[in-house]
Amino acid sequence: MSHSQVDNHSPYKEFIAGAKAILPLIIGAIPFGIIFGTLAQSSGLSPGGAIAMSALVFAGSAQFITVGLLSVGTAFPIIILTTFVVNLRHLLYSLSLVPHVQNLSPIWKLIFGFWLTDETFAVVISRYNQNDSSGYKHWYYLGAAIFMYINWQICTVIGLTLGHLIPNATNYGLDFAMSVTFIGMIMPYLKNKPMVANVIVSGIMALLTQNLPHQLSLIVAPLAGITAGMVANKINK
Repeated sequence: MSHSQVDNHSPYKEFIAGAKAILPLIIGAIPFGIIFGTLAQSSGLSPGGAIAMSALVFAGSAQFITVGLLSVGTAFPIIILTTFVVNLRHLLYSLSLVPHVQNLSPIWKLIFGFWLTDETFAVVISRYNQNDSSGYKHWYYLGAAIFMYINWQICTVIGLTLGHLIPNATNYGLDFAMSVTFIGMIMPYLKNKPMVANVIVSGIMALLTQNLPHQLSLIVAPLAGITAGMVANKINK
């Protein structure tokens, strides 16, 4: 049963549906996580440090950037600032989720805030936007988030222990699997002009701003896309 066909609502059924929905993105994240474990070790980060980073930070892009900056001796304030900017995109995700989770307890919100990733958001926001009477959609979120989290920890350990068996792992382009997966998930949403405008402008701006310092393109591109979508929506009315 796909995440778009949850008919019998219960915490368990929503949880399982969320776990199933995140599976394609988990498959795409596997090489990404293994490469992180491999790079973390080759960059001088201890196995314990790499595992702790995956467990406590749980943010792929930020972890890759941190490992890269640590390997060249970058000062900690710069590392903190860079990772902060990179993760600002989560504010956009949060704004979309607030109407759906605002009535949950603080504990639920804290858990979801920590486990909010690109992949989880991609499947969860689709479930929340479905017009049905389920009162357990937060369990769908939990199912998706837990399975992605477990996958990331396992892949980090695999990269640390077996990554040396794959020489120059980053040269194989395995990390592109996640990008392809996201493209596949975005395509079904391109049903109107605002969405098309959003994607096209975001893509163009991502290319034009990719050399901005501190990964600022991750903020500039989506903001430009959102603006384009809003303008297209007004023109289309």
